[in-house]
Amino acid sequence: MQRNDDANLDGRVNGDQPEPHKENMAMRLFHVIIIAVMLSLSQTVLTFLTVVQFVIMLVNNGERNERLADFGTDLGIWMAKAARYQSAASEVKPWPWTELD
Repeated sequence: MQRNDDANLDGRVNGDQPEPHKENMAMRLFHVIIIAVMLSLSQTVLTFLTVVQFVIMLVNNGERNERLADFGTDLGIWMAKAARYQSAASEVKPWPWTELD
């Protein structure tokens, strides 16, 4: 089933967010450091996924693997939410502190 990416992505990244309680700055620093490590790991995963998807497309005459493409979309959304928290554009921490969309 094909997703309507334009309609879904904006809502998943910028949509309604639950109001979290205010945390002290020491806890925020701790969360920012943990999320920075997770973002670094996610960049490595994204790079690996890109190489695997490219090889699959080479072998399959340009046909992509839908599951890998969907995972890449979900990973990108998580990365965007993590960046919003780190830059204080949002007070909502990304997964694993909140549910995945």
